Amino acid sequence: MDLYLEIIAVIFGLVYLIFLIKEQIICWLFGIIGSLLSIFLFYRTQLYSEAILYCYYVVIGIYGWVHWQKSTQNEQIFKVTDLSATKYLYIIFIGEILALSLGYFFENYTDASAPYLDTHTTVFSFIASYMEVKKWLASWKFWIIINGATIILYFGKDLNWYSALTVIYLVFSFVGYFRWKRLSESFLIIN
Repeated sequence: MDLYLEIIAVIFGLVYLIFLIKEQIICWLFGIIGSLLSIFLFYRTQLYSEAILYCYYVVIGIYGWVHWQKSTQNEQIFKVTDLSATKYLYIIFIGEILALSLGYFFENYTDASAPYLDTHTTVFSFIASYMEVKKWLASWKFWIIINGATIILYFGKDLNWYSALTVIYLVFSFVGYFRWKRLSESFLIIN
């Protein structure tokens, strides 16, 4: 049962990523469905932070759908932007504090496996997902690092399909970064 659930969730995740890179609003629907399936799988494999993360993915998927839909309806040009170095440092600092605190909790009060790696990938995935909705180029930079770490996490739990998916995510993170950067070079805005 877990294997089939994992494979179906992986397929939805791949379709989500392809549509995201192409900036197609339908990406959010595939992301929401894939995330719902993943919640159950990660809970069953004791990756509680990942289960929480995928609950967030459902919520951010709904928010992304609404946000992108409003931008389309208002005929706004939804531009890709990037962050200043100061904002990068601030986001990383806050993310580290949250990840370490959550890791401590899961290490000491649950039976979570790999609590610190799990919480780091989770916290920074929360951040990167929000950045995707806002079309911040920084999201792809964060995903490159997150996906590299997540491969290790999933492989350690014998989630081989998810490990393979994350390898693909890692490759597509580079593709997404360069595509969004190329499309945005004429009007890149630093927030």
